[in-house]
Amino acid sequence: VQLQASGGGLVQAGGSLRLSCAASGRTFSRPGMGWFRQAPGKEREFVGAITWSGGSTYYVDSVKGRFTISRDNAKNTVYLQMNSLKPEDTAVYYCAADRYNSSWLIRTHTYEYGTWGQGTQLTVSS
Repeated sequence: VQLQASGGGLVQAGGSLRLSCAASGRTFSRPGMGWFRQAPGKEREFVGAITWSGGSTYYVDSVKGRFTISRDNAKNTVYLQMNSLKPEDTAVYYCAADRYNSSWLIRTHTYEYGTWGQGTQLTVSS
């Protein structure tokens, strides 16, 4: 399976943007999906994740109440809706599929994800 992230761009502080992550290719698993981000000179950090069923989501504290993850399994697509954007949200955003099948657990560590998209740049201007 391959993941393609899209939707990044330049937005002013306080604005909104929605990222998409489309999966293609054959898959026999039902993975949870996560979003991570990496700012220049920093390590890749967990942003949020959603279980296969979409019944559970979890977010890092810095984006709680501002970011929302959803998924449409019929379209093999996961979304990251970002509102009230701040300059510190500037980063390359990556989507990833975890290594587990139909798990109800949320995964927050990079090593728990086996397939990664190529990343999409978000720049928030002040």
